[in-house]
Amino acid sequence: MSEIIAIANQKGGVGKTTTAVNLAASLAVAEKKVLLIDIDPQANATTGLGFARTDYEYNIYHVLIGRKKMSDIILETTIETLDLVPANIGLVGLEKDFYDSGIKNKELVLKEKLAEVKDKYDYVIIDSPPALGPITINSLSAANSVIIPIQCEFYALEGVAQLLNTIKLIKKTINPKLKIKGFLPTMYSAQNNLSKNVLYDLEQHFSSKLFSSEFSEGEGSDERYIVIPRNVKLAESPSFGKPILLYDIKSSGSIAYQNLAQSILAAS
Repeated sequence: MSEIIAIANQKGGVGKTTTAVNLAASLAVAEKKVLLIDIDPQANATTGLGFARTDYEYNIYHVLIGRKKMSDIILETTIETLDLVPANIGLVGLEKDFYDSGIKNKELVLKEKLAEVKDKYDYVIIDSPPALGPITINSLSAANSVIIPIQCEFYALEGVAQLLNTIKLIKKTINPKLKIKGFLPTMYSAQNNLSKNVLYDLEQHFSSKLFSSEFSEGEGSDERYIVIPRNVKLAESPSFGKPILLYDIKSSGSIAYQNLAQSILAAS
């Protein structure tokens, strides 16, 4: 059976898309069949894998409104075992389209559409938009679990309570199997006291939901938990349309996401 993991945080700029793209790629090079679903209107996961908006005619929007099947729009990437469902700015009008069309069970549309293809994959990774609107609700309703990236900067935990309440509500009403897979500290700097303070706060509140660094290698491996470092190569790789392991496999960012993938595989 496939495992469906949503990457979610209503706060922007926390490394959500970076996590979705690079976790998907790291699982794929570990010989797992992976589908990355870009369901963010900004379509950054799509461009981050090297696809221009002119490279495809249809996207996840057309699936959600019923014009296309999921299998019709899947794109093959440069990694043989990694496929992509692309996004487009047209997703911003999805809520209105849902309302106008009278679609029932709007929060379950993605789950229903995904049923057609999910069993072809070991993992499905969903990159959600930075908002708690109908798209993110669909992502969480379709997922088995959610990873929450947390930026290691001031106000990092602001809004987390709202996201946790949303997850709790979805678990209670729509998706009882949904669980928090883990919190992932991002943009971490071992030389920065603020980063250390944020990690400390996370440990105090969510120690059981941080990814253990038991199998980690590379920079930051002395930490008890897997953290994604602030890394120039990691920031550069999307502009080249490549996940970090194809851009600079030896960089600290690449090693961190490979460690995260290994942690998830070990727990499966």
